[in-house]
Amino acid sequence: MRHRRRGRVLGRSSSHRRALYRNLASAIFLTERETSELDTNAPKVKGRIITTLPKAKEIRPLVEKCITLGKKGVAAKAAAAQFGTTAERNTEAWKKWRESEQYQKWNAAMSPAICARRKALQLLGDKTAVKILFDTVAPRYMDRAGGYTRIMRLAKPRLGDAGTRAILEFVGQNDRVSQRAQKPSFGDAASS
Repeated sequence: MRHRRRGRVLGRSSSHRRALYRNLASAIFLTERETSELDTNAPKVKGRIITTLPKAKEIRPLVEKCITLGKKGVAAKAAAAQFGTTAERNTEAWKKWRESEQYQKWNAAMSPAICARRKALQLLGDKTAVKILFDTVAPRYMDRAGGYTRIMRLAKPRLGDAGTRAILEFVGQNDRVSQRAQKPSFGDAASS
């Protein structure tokens, strides 16, 4: 019996399962990358991957955790910017800033951002995905408290084994804007 056992095994060993989660989580961030005409594997829709429903349900908490880490890193970097310098690296002004108390404050304020990047790299295992996470995805959700992704079940099953497919996508990226119909005004008909 599987009483009190969290998570799905998905028919894989623990190392294979961890690698699968890491690859799928980094794949959703890599769909946000800038594409060029030479990119043969460009995503059809940014911020969206199609996988099976159980895999999507397992990956969603990992993606949400990475975005939360990204938000903490972006906030720490913004707080450290007040102690930073605009001088070019290895110039006299930069060297003077390096030896000042401002550098110590900048270093202390910047350490949570570096820690968040390292933790995200540990979870995702892809430097490009981490860069996209901290540069484009995390700033988009700075004013959102949680719920950065959604899972939508697809109607057509997977060919071959009829597995239930699902879309895992970022919220706010491909949202449909629904407008309510205007209420008819019966004032004109009642007066005539």
